[in-house]
Amino acid sequence: MNIVNKLTLRHLKLNKRRTLVTVLGVIISVAMFIAVITLSVSFMDLMKRQNIATEGEWHVQYQDVDKAQLNVIEADENIQSLIISKDLGYAPLQGSQNDSKPYLFIKAYNEQGFTQFPVELIEGRFPTSKNEVVISQEIASNAKVNYKVGDTLSLQVGERITTNGDESENYILKPVDPLQKVNGNIKERLQNQSTQNYTVVGIIERPTWEPVQSPGYTVLNYFDENQLSAGDKVTATVVLKKVDYSLYKHAEQLADQADIKDVAYNNALLRYYGITKNDGFRNMLLSLSVIIMTVIVIGSVALIYNAFAISVSERARHLGMLASVGATKRQKRNSVYFEGLVIGTISIPLGIIFGLVGIAITFMCINPIIQGVLGVSEKLTVTVTPSSILITCLVSMLTIFISTYIPALKASKISAIDAIRQTQDVKLTRKAVKTSKLVRRVFGMEAEIGLKNLKRNKRRYQATVFSLVISIVLFLSVTSFTGNLKKGVDLSSSGVHYDILVRMELDSEEETAELVNSITALSNVTDANYIQSLEVNSLIDKALIADELKENIKKDDSILRDGKYPYFIQIFALDDINLKAYAEKTEANYDQLIDPDQPAAIVIDKNRYEDQETRKFVETKATYLDKGDRIDLFYTDWETSEEIDMKSVKIATLTDELPLGISPSYLGNLVIVVSEQVFEELVSENMEKDRRNTLYLTSSDPIATQNSIEEMKENNIYIYNVYQNRQQEEQMVLLMSVFTYGFIVLITLISVANIFNTISTSISLRKREFAMLKSMGMTPKGFRKMINYESIFYGIKSLLYGIPISILVMYFIYRAMMNSFMFGFSLPWLSILYVILAVFLIVSAAMLYSSFKVKKENIIDALKQENI
Repeated sequence: MNIVNKLTLRHLKLNKRRTLVTVLGVIISVAMFIAVITLSVSFMDLMKRQNIATEGEWHVQYQDVDKAQLNVIEADENIQSLIISKDLGYAPLQGSQNDSKPYLFIKAYNEQGFTQFPVELIEGRFPTSKNEVVISQEIASNAKVNYKVGDTLSLQVGERITTNGDESENYILKPVDPLQKVNGNIKERLQNQSTQNYTVVGIIERPTWEPVQSPGYTVLNYFDENQLSAGDKVTATVVLKKVDYSLYKHAEQLADQADIKDVAYNNALLRYYGITKNDGFRNMLLSLSVIIMTVIVIGSVALIYNAFAISVSERARHLGMLASVGATKRQKRNSVYFEGLVIGTISIPLGIIFGLVGIAITFMCINPIIQGVLGVSEKLTVTVTPSSILITCLVSMLTIFISTYIPALKASKISAIDAIRQTQDVKLTRKAVKTSKLVRRVFGMEAEIGLKNLKRNKRRYQATVFSLVISIVLFLSVTSFTGNLKKGVDLSSSGVHYDILVRMELDSEEETAELVNSITALSNVTDANYIQSLEVNSLIDKALIADELKENIKKDDSILRDGKYPYFIQIFALDDINLKAYAEKTEANYDQLIDPDQPAAIVIDKNRYEDQETRKFVETKATYLDKGDRIDLFYTDWETSEEIDMKSVKIATLTDELPLGISPSYLGNLVIVVSEQVFEELVSENMEKDRRNTLYLTSSDPIATQNSIEEMKENNIYIYNVYQNRQQEEQMVLLMSVFTYGFIVLITLISVANIFNTISTSISLRKREFAMLKSMGMTPKGFRKMINYESIFYGIKSLLYGIPISILVMYFIYRAMMNSFMFGFSLPWLSILYVILAVFLIVSAAMLYSSFKVKKENIIDALKQENI
């Protein structure tokens, strides 16, 4: 080690406080980077494990394969596990007490299937031969048919087909298709039935992947691939050894080689590996990653740069002394680089450790909340990958090098005389410190002195402002990113916010009302909304239709009728209680809505849909109609093609709020919400056949609620339990919220630490300056006023730069999101307001805290102080 490096180490040891502050700055930066990466990786790992726990682990599925094709798949070296399955069919469940589930659904798996798919054994064992089965416990608890381990089942197994009267129109139903009923009568039957005898060897929990609306209870059989005949067709589901983007090409090549027509991918699981076939989604992820990481790196550079810049400023006299005894520019420059090396060697490992410990503590705190509120079975665990550690080390080293580069150049150019006199950071020219006379007249002498101080110490002032600007940009960028991410997740969901849908086709309103009251009185029902609905039509002037429709008619305007575009109108009628609550939420006039003589409606002016060409999720305005406009309605009888004019409806208000049960509508559709009084006025007798009566429910136990409704034995009701899909969507949204708000909290803490570190260090370097002002007669009150005004100047300057830069970064993030989504660009005004308040609050707190410490200094000692 040369003499200059030895002196650098000695200087670091002697200036323990300065060294500690610099080390702390680098630790915070490294901890921020590793925490962000670990948070992202851990979140994706949680979603991956949760998906496997509920849906099973598989990557590619080859459907309808025969024995020869299966041999080709088995020979593939990239396959880790092969699950062979076959849907054997449905069999009547004799004695079932659930009219909506009259069947057993028999599915066969090879041994690997019982391992890779989530099948929870309650009693007994899994089947090992083709005449053995395990049955769902739901058969006993829901259908009230008691089978025990050891019982023998003789079943007539066949396939479900519809029975619409015309045999030529019949088609085979899939397991996801609910029981086909019309007016309470089952309109399906089993065909190609054969007698199968099975022995029950175990009882399992209801599989999570069994559709809630499935008409059959799950029964699992063993599939022996050695007994597969040449004509049999099975499904081959594979788990791959290596999961990357090459799997798509590899699967297609294998399918071509084996002449397999149907290939499916587990997209829900693969996206948590960061793999997607959707180019737009992939481009969005790449763009967002680049933008966010760039912002974080810039923030890290700012944090570390300030620490080293202030360190070099403090070492100016020390470097001047080295120059005076013969140190070259290169030696002085390398002295700063060596300081960066020492600081990095200490800080990077500590930063990684503290970042991981911080994330681990965070996960410990939020895991009970996640599991309690979301009902997920998996826990957030700290997932550390070698690549994340390597990337953090490389980025941190690069950040330290960039942060030391400019201070090193400055150090090499410091002359011995200037360094020893310590005049390089202070500008005393008249022009440099000139201030407006208005400042003194309006704010007083203290404000003028404060502003002159900032101008005189220009480099420190700029470093502090830069630090504030970076903090503002970090916070607003991450807030915008998380807001857009949540918006995208919400947009890609179905928008269903109820658990159970009950459609009723009863003979009278009295029967319907009685049934609604019975269902809503069930103990597990938490919210209910009874809605009457009818689909009608309207013609809307082409100037007022959605922008996307305007583009369509530019290509083909044949759909227009007299210059107007035909819209499908969905009319939903709420009861008085729910309508009143909805009117308050949307600021509509309730009295206007219940007047049948002057029909008025609340219009949902947002459409959500997935563009089939671009595969983007789009949110757009439904129309450009305004409050007070009228919508002319007409009803089309699809049997006779007759169009019947209806009363026009006045728009009471427009909103994007949706009542319970009403989902977002598609492009070219318009949803209007009316009162029951207005609905009765609009609907004439010949429209009754298309009228729908539906009850939407949320429940604390949707399965139990469904069972209770089914036990009412009403014929003309249809129950659709969408709880499972809704729960998955809500878990995704809420987990995303945990991730995003955790991200925001992390960035906020880093930003506050950055600001405090920069300002407190800057103030501590001005002890001599403050002592001089006090020696000239500045009172404590005047000193406080000066500090307050400096805080204001810092805040205003940083906001003038920070907010425009943040808006630019937010727009780049928005454009990146547009690779997969389409919605309007909007600024997070509330977050911007928080930033404005927080900047002044944090700057003032940091200034007051630092000045309070300086205030305790003895004036004589402070005037004699030198930075060594």
